[in-house]
Amino acid sequence: MTIEKTFIKDLVVVEPAVFGDERGYFFEAYSKTKFEDLGIAIDFVQDNQSFSKKGTLRGLHYQNPPYAQTKLVRVLQGEIIDVAVDLRKDSATYGKAFSILLSAENKKQLLVPQGFAHGFSVISETASVMYKCDQFYHKESEGGIRFDDPSLAIDWGIDVADAIVSEKDLVLPFIEDCNSGF
Repeated sequence: MTIEKTFIKDLVVVEPAVFGDERGYFFEAYSKTKFEDLGIAIDFVQDNQSFSKKGTLRGLHYQNPPYAQTKLVRVLQGEIIDVAVDLRKDSATYGKAFSILLSAENKKQLLVPQGFAHGFSVISETASVMYKCDQFYHKESEGGIRFDDPSLAIDWGIDVADAIVSEKDLVLPFIEDCNSGF
């Protein structure tokens, strides 16, 4: 298992060691010991899974402290553009977005720390996404920013004018009006 640092501090890409043969493949998607050996000590408490069709855009979501969540995101089936936006006001990369192609084929995972908004778009016919969280869901602490905020200039890999977006996500504020607790 290896980690690749991104241009945003604490946001890392995790790549598992995959062992394949004529039967298929095997890999450890998560190992507390291996993560700790890489300097990542997180106590995950909840797993979430979603299934979405092509053109779906989910996000950008976060939970405010003290219920802020670290997420380890991976794709079980299909392909997504996964996005994290730094909401930590004291960070040199505040308001910067990072995106990566996550797929069942590449098996990469994105570790999204507390203090980030997270979202994804589905670019394959369908996608199943699973993510581990280090805090339980707490509705009263949820927040978000608009997926189409022009100041973020996110390339979602789909035409956002035709994106399938929840009503809740359509009314989120732009980052300049975001009232996160980070």
